[in-house]
Amino acid sequence: AMDVPSVGTRGEAPWKKMSAEELENQYSPSKWVIQMRPEEALETYLQIGIEGTGMFTQSESTQKLFKMVTPVAQGVGHRPHIPEVHSEALHGQNVCKDESAFMVEVLTAQGVAVVIVGYDIAPRGTLDQMVDQVTRSVAFVQRQHPRNEGIYLCGHSAGAHLTAMMLLANWTKFGVTPNLKGFFLLSGIYDLEPIVFTSNNALLHLTLEDAQRNSPQLLVALTQPADPTCHVQVIVGQHDSPEFQRQSREFYQALCRGGWKASFEELYNVDHFEIIENLTQKDDVLTQIILKTIFQ
Repeated sequence: AMDVPSVGTRGEAPWKKMSAEELENQYSPSKWVIQMRPEEALETYLQIGIEGTGMFTQSESTQKLFKMVTPVAQGVGHRPHIPEVHSEALHGQNVCKDESAFMVEVLTAQGVAVVIVGYDIAPRGTLDQMVDQVTRSVAFVQRQHPRNEGIYLCGHSAGAHLTAMMLLANWTKFGVTPNLKGFFLLSGIYDLEPIVFTSNNALLHLTLEDAQRNSPQLLVALTQPADPTCHVQVIVGQHDSPEFQRQSREFYQALCRGGWKASFEELYNVDHFEIIENLTQKDDVLTQIILKTIFQ
């Protein structure tokens, strides 16, 4: 774990002093890319998912392993969850669970079984439903593979928020305790209150109560770790917006206050999209962090 400077108390949150336009910009990740225009960043991100998935499924050496990349939600009483185009920053990336498979070949090549989880994004699903679907999916994996050597959850952006919510899950409700050994939270949002005041809320329809109930930032310090050895890694890109960076730092601090085994990492010279796109590269810093954590 690295020391992260304090950024003040909750009542002094910088976003509360921002204009509506600046707040909107802070929670629009494509506005902060430095290599291309915002619209190009989104198009490139989606195209990498589409092309990468095609290459992955067509590779003879990985077809067998690809069968382990399972749309889990289909196995827990839900139809396949295919996201549609909606708001940019939260629970609205136009990347379905199948297209997200572009990043897993480096992991499966090392013998890691990878599961891609889908969920109903807004307006089809409420945030509470999304959290429930992901929770059920994690419980399903544990029931299907009760002798697993460890489950590691990884989420990016909106996925990082949903992954962080798994730290708060009441697993007794599902009759199983997943063997969670590690979390990789990439460029996430952990306090949803600012989202209420951005265009991202046009389809989410979050009330302040909804946002607070689904903000791990507010709750994780009050939650006892089920496994003190479970490592929660909060990771953000150097070129993520200042608000995304602040949220990551403050969430790391909350984890430390709650007694979690946590670490914080700011990855050099990557933006909100590159941080996940680079997982196709075996020598990428984040890829190596994930592999070393799993095989340590």
